[in-house]
Amino acid sequence: QVQLVESGGGLVQAGGSLILSCAASGSIISINRMGWYRQAPGQQRELVASITSGGTTTYANSVKGRFTISRDNAKNMVSLQMNSLKPEDTAVYYCNADITVLRGRYGYWGQGTQVTVSS
Repeated sequence: QVQLVESGGGLVQAGGSLILSCAASGSIISINRMGWYRQAPGQQRELVASITSGGTTTYANSVKGRFTISRDNAKNMVSLQMNSLKPEDTAVYYCNADITVLRGRYGYWGQGTQVTVSS
């Protein structure tokens, strides 16, 4: 059984900062790519940022230069530093990880954490 637990969401004013964290636990053999997605009301879930086990990062154009993704492989954690937040960043943010367990390799999701940016 694998679990992804997110923390760090909340309410912030435009221009402010938040840090999201996600910890993976369970019968993990290895974690490949980890990432953050978000879903605003009435919108499709979209990739915000991802990072490979080797540290290669990818960002959505809308967050480049404002958000930074990082991971701690020893702790099976991924974080998202969000700066210069805008009202359009308001969404539920989900952690996602591509994890190898005994049975194979699967994608896992966290439960989501709400980020609200007020104008």
